[in-house]
Amino acid sequence: MTADTTHVIADQVAHPATALTHTKRTAPMSVDVFEVGHEHEQVVFANDAATGLKAIIAIHSTALGPALGGTRFYPYASTDAAIEDVLNLSRGMSYKAALAGLDLGGGKAVIIGDPATLKSEGLLRAYGRFVQSLNGRYYTACDVGTFSEDMDDIARECSYVTGRTVAHGGAGDSSVLTAYGVFQGMRAAAEQVWGEPTLAGRTVGVAGVGKVGRHLVRHLVEDGASVVITDVHQPSVDAVRADLPQVQAVADTAALVASPLDVYAPCALGGALTDEVVDVLSAKIVCGAANNQLAHPGVEKQLEDRGILYAPDYCVNSGGLIQVADELEGFSFERAQQRASGIFDTTRAVFELARADGVPPAIAADRLAERRMRDVGRLRGVWLP
Repeated sequence: MTADTTHVIADQVAHPATALTHTKRTAPMSVDVFEVGHEHEQVVFANDAATGLKAIIAIHSTALGPALGGTRFYPYASTDAAIEDVLNLSRGMSYKAALAGLDLGGGKAVIIGDPATLKSEGLLRAYGRFVQSLNGRYYTACDVGTFSEDMDDIARECSYVTGRTVAHGGAGDSSVLTAYGVFQGMRAAAEQVWGEPTLAGRTVGVAGVGKVGRHLVRHLVEDGASVVITDVHQPSVDAVRADLPQVQAVADTAALVASPLDVYAPCALGGALTDEVVDVLSAKIVCGAANNQLAHPGVEKQLEDRGILYAPDYCVNSGGLIQVADELEGFSFERAQQRASGIFDTTRAVFELARADGVPPAIAADRLAERRMRDVGRLRGVWLP
């Protein structure tokens, strides 16, 4: 690999494995990485001119163990936008792992560019070498724009990869258990609102029916729910309706959130719960697979003020993380599914703490996760291989 530029811009953990070669300076970014990433242990910028790779790896916390989080391949409008996303996502992974009871920390990576035109074996292998250079402080997996087959390419250069294809000894597509976990969280929310842990007879709107959303739709239909869907990618909508013709579709997310719904499930990109969306929602429950659903701090209070129960995203969508974490032990789908079933009890515990403390569920989930990171972190501190 020819890596003409590797900038370790914000590296709060002194570790020889990350002391990569600095050969060239570029113009400063408008984002102060130390300021916006002050909670993070380490942020690594990686560039490979030969393949077009531009990647950022963020490690938020290793208090519970090595960081684990997917690699997102996405055409960000700017480097600043990519930095903001990877910092938010990696922080969310720390909380997700803690709340799921895993001995793992939180990390995330983004590759900047359109995967349809930029992705190649060479780029993925170059990226794998950068992940390898972290010497096990960060394990990668699939995310938006990356698939199990991509993990196989990355693994040709890197030992710290999960979510590989079954043919290569991996667990395969983690979206199956992600959707299963969201469904369990939704059942817990239904119990909280209507007294029974079922969606039978309820109308559920699913925004985004790609990797995870399509599996969630099947769970909902099998449970007896009426499902309405939308997706910016029309073939995804067509595929769901071809398989499940009873599912209805609307033109876009604006039409979906304005529809009469019992449950709204954001399952695409983050920031779905804006002030405008909350104002028009008729749903009594919000529970979906998307990460970082709250557009800004305070939205959780707006939801509560409107009588809408919010199931915190990182609480209910941890099934995929549970699956890829299980792969590190030698994957067993039955064992991973059993662990993902526990999302029902975890979500219920979040609601119980929210009621006891008089706070929104999002705050209660943070408190539970922070308590575990704090208690175990006292024993471990920063994780080193």
